[in-house]
Amino acid sequence: MNTHPKSMAFAAAMAVTMLVCGCGKSPDATGAAPGVSAAASNVSDMDVTEHVKTALQQNESLKGFDISVVTLKGDVRLTGMLDSQAQIDEALKIARTADGAHTIHDELTVKK
Repeated sequence: MNTHPKSMAFAAAMAVTMLVCGCGKSPDATGAAPGVSAAASNVSDMDVTEHVKTALQQNESLKGFDISVVTLKGDVRLTGMLDSQAQIDEALKIARTADGAHTIHDELTVKK
């Protein structure tokens, strides 16, 4: 086999480049899904749930209401019955500001 020294050098350079750079897109260093901030991926679901519950209980217009908060992979689900749409809006606003929450599922209803 007759190989040219420049061809061998080029092949070696390409091999080293592929090893160093990789063949595909490298995953995010945080392991977070695309579009999820590093800060959001570092907050556990249990912490998100606790943050939301605490904030809801501290809000004067929402005290005394039984609002269920369940978090799964940053998706927060609120369920319960409130007296007005304004209270529902306030609960959703509070949930959106919680560290680690990226999607809010509204299952809150107004008492009839």
